[in-house]
Amino acid sequence: MIKATSKQKSKWLLSILLMFSYWSMAQQNNSLTLDNCLEMAKQNYPLIKQYTLIEKTKEYSIANAQKGYSPQFNIAGHATYQSAVTEIPISLPNVDIPTISKDQYRLYGELSESITDLFTIKDQKEYINVRAEIESQKTEVEVYKLRERINNLYFGILLIDAQIQQTKLLKKDIQSGIDQIYVALVNGVALKSAADNLKVELLNAEQRTIELKATRKSYADRLALFIGKKIDENTILEKPLPQILIDTAVNRPELKLYDLQKKSFDVQNKLITAKNLPRISLFFQGGLGRPGLNMLNNDFQGYYIGGVRLNWNITGSYTYKNEKKILALNQNTIDIQQETFLFNTDLTLKQQNAEITKMQELIKKDRNIVTLRESIKKTTQNQLQYGTATTHDYLTAVNSEDQAKQNQILHEIRLLMAEYNVQATSGN
Repeated sequence: MIKATSKQKSKWLLSILLMFSYWSMAQQNNSLTLDNCLEMAKQNYPLIKQYTLIEKTKEYSIANAQKGYSPQFNIAGHATYQSAVTEIPISLPNVDIPTISKDQYRLYGELSESITDLFTIKDQKEYINVRAEIESQKTEVEVYKLRERINNLYFGILLIDAQIQQTKLLKKDIQSGIDQIYVALVNGVALKSAADNLKVELLNAEQRTIELKATRKSYADRLALFIGKKIDENTILEKPLPQILIDTAVNRPELKLYDLQKKSFDVQNKLITAKNLPRISLFFQGGLGRPGLNMLNNDFQGYYIGGVRLNWNITGSYTYKNEKKILALNQNTIDIQQETFLFNTDLTLKQQNAEITKMQELIKKDRNIVTLRESIKKTTQNQLQYGTATTHDYLTAVNSEDQAKQNQILHEIRLLMAEYNVQATSGN
């Protein structure tokens, strides 16, 4: 009999442990952190698909540039009729001097290898890589802007959750006052209207809860759309830890974008120089023509020719200096944009740090105010029971304590939000 009871206890204990384990796992699966939300938002954001497109475009462009190392093959031909041809202005006895036809034909293929391009393709590939990095970094800048939007939604929900919890405590205090009134009614030291006044306040508190839950759902729906995961009233948003702000240096993705843009100007500078170099190439041409290379032979004949070709378009020198100056002006524009960005970012950081200092000072005062308001409420609650305080006095004390706690909640969440906003603004 004792053994059976021990087995039964063991089964009960095992069941309780399994239930507790299942409940813990469910809680973990139904909770979110700010870092989780930021990461899921990045992965779920439609713009993230652009990274793949940029990479594919870069691969194709580099493959095309790589073709510059391969010999170029060209097929050409022409048929002409001319009003006069070259003639030999002499006649010899018993010698037939051929006459060249006025209709002439030529079809040939040419194989060429540019010597100059062998040294400039490297710069072309570098420029393609830099442009791809710039486009990727532009996407990174846009995705980074999600951080502020996610922060606002996340901390907004945290604030509403705290307000809902505080409203529960308020309703508990009002209900306690109602209970005290009923005791006073029994003792004949209170009127029924006093209890009705408290019931009205309880209904007002319940209305506030309904409004807060509706607002929370609105915030949660928007956050869920960003992260691609359902958020309901049972989803727990974990409160982030306070941040110790040590590194104040700006490390935003915009700065890398400016550096890449400057780098692209350096590469463009090389390409402008390369564009105006003499074009030297090796070539081999073979074909069929009438006449061929022998102008005195009027029959169709094959031929070939090979050698080195020099081509130099000196008209590029007309715009060379201006193109260089335009590049320098564009680089100056990027410098000004970077300077402006750092100025505005520094200004925002100063405002956010001032907000942090203000919230810290307010929270210190909030704690003292809440302590005093709690003491006043307890005293008024005791007086209400014995009829020495009215329901108006009690509601004033309860509402004052609730307002003090609401202020503290608001300041604490705003402090956390300001700390994380500093991180987002600085990029740390």
